[in-house]
Amino acid sequence: MNGRQVHHAGTLVLSLFMVLIGLALVAQVVGGHVSTPAGRLIAAALFIAAGGGRIYAEKRRKRGV
Repeated sequence: MNGRQVHHAGTLVLSLFMVLIGLALVAQVVGGHVSTPAGRLIAAALFIAAGGGRIYAEKRRKRGV
């Protein structure tokens, strides 16, 4: 595996973890385990958007578009 492949794989793994953190925050709000759901929902949306956007950008860059 060369450096570019390692970077690509690492980016995808960390981006996936960001999406999973966002989904976990949503699950906490839905489960009623937080006293201020608005802040958690905003953080969840940002985590999901950042992770998903990075995955999208990395896939487009790999295709060469």
